Amino acid sequence: MASFSIERPFGVYLWDYFSQAYELVTGKPASTFAFIQGVTPLSTNNEVLIACITYLVVIFGGQFFMKELPAFKFKVLFQIHNILLTAVSFILLVLLIEELVPIVAKHGIFFAICSPQAWTQKLELLYYLNYLVKYWELFDTVFLVVKKKKLEFLHWFHHSMTALLCYTQLVGSTSVSWVPIVLNLTVHVLMYWYYFRTAGGARIWWKKYLTTMQIIQFVIDLFVIYFCTYTHFAYAYSALPTFGDCAGSENAAFFGCALLSSYLLLFINFYAKTYKKGAAAKKAEAKSNGSSKKGGKSKKL
Repeated sequence: MASFSIERPFGVYLWDYFSQAYELVTGKPASTFAFIQGVTPLSTNNEVLIACITYLVVIFGGQFFMKELPAFKFKVLFQIHNILLTAVSFILLVLLIEELVPIVAKHGIFFAICSPQAWTQKLELLYYLNYLVKYWELFDTVFLVVKKKKLEFLHWFHHSMTALLCYTQLVGSTSVSWVPIVLNLTVHVLMYWYYFRTAGGARIWWKKYLTTMQIIQFVIDLFVIYFCTYTHFAYAYSALPTFGDCAGSENAAFFGCALLSSYLLLFINFYAKTYKKGAAAKKAEAKSNGSSKKGGKSKKL
């Protein structure tokens, strides 16, 4: 029988099941994982740089190569890709929530986002797996290329830089990492479910609200990480009011603030271009149709 508590917010301890699956796949207990730069796969600057450059070469080279070829649909493969990412995002999300609820409930939100003790071994493993998923998500763009869809700057910039963002936060051990990761996973569960359904022919009415959720996500992200960055620098370098120090490297903090700020501006611009102009075009079309009908009636009379 399920027993709900702070330690078990879902009634059962999901980590036990995850740990068994992890050991089955890797041959090592989940409790032995540690992110060590230069040892853990994809944990060096060169590896990340090569991965990002390879991504750009593949998508833009592929786009050039596809000019003389017909578009491919890969409908079933695209559906599998999206349903698996929906499932993986959901699993990581609930595992993170299970680990974070006791930390927040027992020690408070400031401890959870700023204390070095909030960077636990279990959370580090989940952060690393989320980081690896960002490389998997790069195939979103490959599907766009083979389908001969337009490559928006927002899309490929966001995909490539998010992998880099996750890497910098792992290296910098920023305790606040869970805030953008949890919000991002929440959006991705819905987003990849949306793509799975529409790939099967379903007409989904809430695409606009996915973009709204992404914008809200970045607003919350920026509020929290700017707060963490401020309180660290105020504590370390000035006599300004502060809540105390905040764990994580300063380079990781600067990069996170800059990149997430750019995301917010880019998504707001995308929303304005996609939905505001679309609404204006529909309004103009409706007005034009109304005028045509009135003209037709006048002519008949």
